[in-house]
Amino acid sequence: MHVFDELDHRLISALREDGRAPISKLATILGVSRATVQSRLDRLIESGAVLGFTVRFRQDSDDKAIRAIMMIEVTGRSTTAVIRQLRGFPELHSLHTTNGGWDLIAEVRADSLSDFDRVLREVRTIDGVLNSETSILLSSV
Repeated sequence: MHVFDELDHRLISALREDGRAPISKLATILGVSRATVQSRLDRLIESGAVLGFTVRFRQDSDDKAIRAIMMIEVTGRSTTAVIRQLRGFPELHSLHTTNGGWDLIAEVRADSLSDFDRVLREVRTIDGVLNSETSILLSSV
């Protein structure tokens, strides 16, 4: 397992800001040589700490999408079965286990209110789902 030092954390932070930044720009930002950045980045990738690079899309720029956070309470020991079924919903863009009053948190994205309503109804009918609460995300700040 990779042990992160301060430079690794700063490199990861810079990559989160701009995953397409050239090595030379990262070196300038971090105040180290290009070779150091390349070496650190290679090590982070080889260790599996960095899985890849992607484009970050501003969530509120797609005004057609309805986004929400859905908190889900699961009965007894049915969490694994519920997760298995939830993974089949293309509208659930992320799914997380959590602590506290809710067992799972899902990010829901739908193209219309009717699609959104359908997803909520279908999730609530899954065996093992005891309760849910959903909050629509209005804007990103």
